[in-house]
Amino acid sequence: MSVQIKLIAGSILLTGMIGLAGCSSNNEAGNSESQATAPTETAVTATSEPEVSPASTPAATAPETAPETAPAATSSPTETDKDSTSSNSQNSDKQLKELLELAKKGKVPGVKYAAHTGLIDEVEADWGKPDQQESAGKGIYATYTDKHVVFGFNKGSLIFDVRSSDSALQKLTLKQIEATLGKPDDTKVNGEDKIYTYQANDQYQLKFIIPSSTGTVDHISVFSEQDSFNNMAG
Repeated sequence: MSVQIKLIAGSILLTGMIGLAGCSSNNEAGNSESQATAPTETAVTATSEPEVSPASTPAATAPETAPETAPAATSSPTETDKDSTSSNSQNSDKQLKELLELAKKGKVPGVKYAAHTGLIDEVEADWGKPDQQESAGKGIYATYTDKHVVFGFNKGSLIFDVRSSDSALQKLTLKQIEATLGKPDDTKVNGEDKIYTYQANDQYQLKFIIPSSTGTVDHISVFSEQDSFNNMAG
């Protein structure tokens, strides 16, 4: 009888231990399942962020604003060009009026010796012998290269022609000359040169010599025609 009781008690004890082992196993399985599913949810959440980034790209608005400011840059050079043209016109106008006033006295800018009153002997005493001297036209011409000046004189040593090829004169055009002095009183052609003559007064002529190859003044001449006929030339 006692042996049967012990066997029954042992069976109950074994059954209880098996039951406890089963519960423990189920709990561990449940925990494993919950731990396995958690990273999956986190991963899904992480991948949702990049979907909104392209919509916020700033480059989409840049091309719309750039063309609005570009045309403004073209206005300044145009105004500068106008100012420069106006300034050049004013300078040439003043220069030409001064040339005409000097021509009325037989002179060119920067030279104190005048046609009709000056003598080549006075020039040589002051400037020395000319770099070149030769007969041409109605007289003899003495060239002073460094001074950019040529004197025409007769056999009586009287100066009748003063020429200047100063660089400041070589910027002048016929258009500028006519805008200030009007149409020339006479126009002649000498080879490729055109000679535009203005009667400064009864005594003197102001001449502009313009080669066709440049279109700008090569030199000017203040000329006393009556002195080019030398009574002592016989």
